[in-house]
Amino acid sequence: MNETLKRSISGAIYVILLIVSILYSTESFFILFGAFLLIATVEFCNLQQLNKIIPVVLASATYTLFYKITIATTGLLYLLRFNKTFELLVLATTLIVFLKCIHFLFDHKIVKIDSFSKYVYLIGYIILPFVIMTKIPFGISGYNPKILISIFILIWTNDSFAYIVGKSIGRTKLFERISPKKTIEGFLGGVVFCVIASYLIGKYYIQIAEGKMFIWIIIALIVGIFGTIGDLIESKFKRVAGVKDSGKIMPGHGGVLDRLDSVIFVAPIVFLFYQILNYVS
Repeated sequence: MNETLKRSISGAIYVILLIVSILYSTESFFILFGAFLLIATVEFCNLQQLNKIIPVVLASATYTLFYKITIATTGLLYLLRFNKTFELLVLATTLIVFLKCIHFLFDHKIVKIDSFSKYVYLIGYIILPFVIMTKIPFGISGYNPKILISIFILIWTNDSFAYIVGKSIGRTKLFERISPKKTIEGFLGGVVFCVIASYLIGKYYIQIAEGKMFIWIIIALIVGIFGTIGDLIESKFKRVAGVKDSGKIMPGHGGVLDRLDSVIFVAPIVFLFYQILNYVS
């Protein structure tokens, strides 16, 4: 089997599994993303040469706790208030670690990660973003799978058109030291097509009111900008580790981290945007 066919088949299986699991039920959604979290944790441990036992137990316990809180809050006001406070604490912790990740990306002097930072990244870059990801489909009206599916579609749109535009007219390197193939033209092309896709999604799939269409335009910009940053940060982790892919679970695509590096960074920013919207409204 040639590489292109192998990549196409594994990519199609990934997309189908993702969409079906999100749409089928909350249980299948939580099971799939729990599995993704555990695989991503193992891959990150391999990159950072960490013993896997404690990280896997920590990831499992954290994810299970948040799952139980999410399910238990239905209709219970005091639990809803506790859950909200807990969510904001997790979000704040994640965003602080994200700032550390951005510093790590731009600091060309970092060629080795110290032990303390490895665990900070494990918690704030791997575990907590996956937890936040599972919060995004739950709004005022309960579980709405369309929201998360739409974000994934935007990420795929951004990645695809950044590649197409960059391959066609890309001349100016975006971050050559970390990702030699990325160009500024490709980045801008990905963002433009992401905004177009977001408008169509908002109008025809989410069916949002015309006056609130700006929400999905902003989400598209978040996906385009922070998805690219997330991709670059994962590339920096791999470069420091001296590997091409985070894993081999998806033939032709690498590991779970290679597929979810953008959404890991996008989800907490989208969730922050949600909190701002709720506060303003």
